[in-house]
Amino acid sequence: MSETLNEQQQRRREELHALREAGIDPYPYAWDVTHETVHIVETFDDNLHQPGEDRPPRDQFDVAIAGRIMSLRVMGKAAFLDVQDESGSIQVYVRRDDLPEGYYRDVIRRLLDIGDIVGVRGFAFRTRMGEISVHAEEFRILSKSLRPLPVVKETDEGVHNEVTNKEFRYRQRYVDLVVNPDVRNVFRQRARLISIMRRFLDDRGYIEVETPVLQPVYGGASARPFTTHHNALDMTLYLRIADELYLKRLLVGGFTGVYEISKDFRNEGLSRFHNPEFTMMELYVSYKDYEWMMELVEEMIEHIAMELHGTPYVQSGKHTISFRRPWRRLPLFEAIAEYTGHQLRDKNAQEIANIARELGLEVDESMGTGKLIDHIFGEKVESHLIQPTFITDYPLALSPLAKRHRSEEELVERFELICNAKEICNAFSELNDPIDQRNRFEDQARLRAGGDEEAMQVDEDYLRAMEYGMPPAAGLGVGIDRLAMLMTGQESIRDVILFPLLRPESGQEESEGQKNQGEDPAA
Repeated sequence: MSETLNEQQQRRREELHALREAGIDPYPYAWDVTHETVHIVETFDDNLHQPGEDRPPRDQFDVAIAGRIMSLRVMGKAAFLDVQDESGSIQVYVRRDDLPEGYYRDVIRRLLDIGDIVGVRGFAFRTRMGEISVHAEEFRILSKSLRPLPVVKETDEGVHNEVTNKEFRYRQRYVDLVVNPDVRNVFRQRARLISIMRRFLDDRGYIEVETPVLQPVYGGASARPFTTHHNALDMTLYLRIADELYLKRLLVGGFTGVYEISKDFRNEGLSRFHNPEFTMMELYVSYKDYEWMMELVEEMIEHIAMELHGTPYVQSGKHTISFRRPWRRLPLFEAIAEYTGHQLRDKNAQEIANIARELGLEVDESMGTGKLIDHIFGEKVESHLIQPTFITDYPLALSPLAKRHRSEEELVERFELICNAKEICNAFSELNDPIDQRNRFEDQARLRAGGDEEAMQVDEDYLRAMEYGMPPAAGLGVGIDRLAMLMTGQESIRDVILFPLLRPESGQEESEGQKNQGEDPAA
């Protein structure tokens, strides 16, 4: 931390002491707020609220606001402040003669700083320069700021401050939100997106449920889990990597449609598209299949775009994404053939590995047929899929929880929605044959024994549930973070997660696991 910053922090602590010495509480308990700043600006009426000789004083637009001082201009007997609340900001006019004796001299002029949170009670008016402002009749410090906000610096390369630095923004999101109001809007849109999705599902009669985060057997995806230990029961538990197997147990129990919007956790590397803690929406509906689910996904995401933006067209970087239905449907093997020139259907693992090497990809000896196909698709096909595209009909080896394809041998009824070069959701016609499911779990166990740490475990309780009878069903998982990236035009998953996981700051001890957590551009 720079010497100047230390001096500023020390000065603010001295101001804090001076406030207390003057009998002023710098951290009072509450302040009665009557208006947000944006409401004052939007509803101010010159014909009703502008002072005039023929208008009684109490026709004024009386307000009480609270917010953070973002600029401060003290002059002689008056001061102008810009006060920012969640909705926006407004100018505040403070005049010496309107405040208690000595308050303006001792507090406003000497002890007030940019970043302080204040309460103002007075009336709205329009200045001679035409700016709607609040004339302060009562003024109170609500929270004395002891650390200065980042200072904007102008250089030959443009205007910069600490909050243009990605790592600073992610580590100190609270400052990012103060200094960059547009960031607050991204998270408002994210919240609206989830609310819209929830209403869409509720309106169709699906029930929102909660399933365990701590699980004795993890499953529902191919991923490494975070491991913990429960002391009282002396047992190993895992943070869930997916909600799928518990939600499908509820279909066995008689629910027709259930969904969960939840945090999942995968012990994987960090990147622009991956955070170990992320938000998923999973939906399971009895008596439906993946064809029906494709239509539901089209309808739901187009609806979300329309509700958020008033149009099905969303700008994401240099691309304009159209969510207008219907979307392209492209079988996986056809997609690989179209963009690589190689037909992988009916080839064995060694042949596919050779093709992968020919395409310039690194191949791990533990990779089975399914992982090799997925690797080629991810590295050589996904980047071409900008407009929403359903990639359908995956190989059986890659989809241990999906129902076999009704007409294509060795395939399953599965789709992924790829948009702007990334997977947004994954869905199946759900496997409900307990014998077939056990065989596939055992195939996964063999892959684990061969070194595949992401292969699934055998879940005996889930198999027992299936043996009671699970109805045919369609299942869906939507990555909320990636969908939020699309809908808000953000380039990194960290820009739609308020507090993303990062490497320790310099000076903090780093564990061996953290040293090997993968790509982290913000480190």
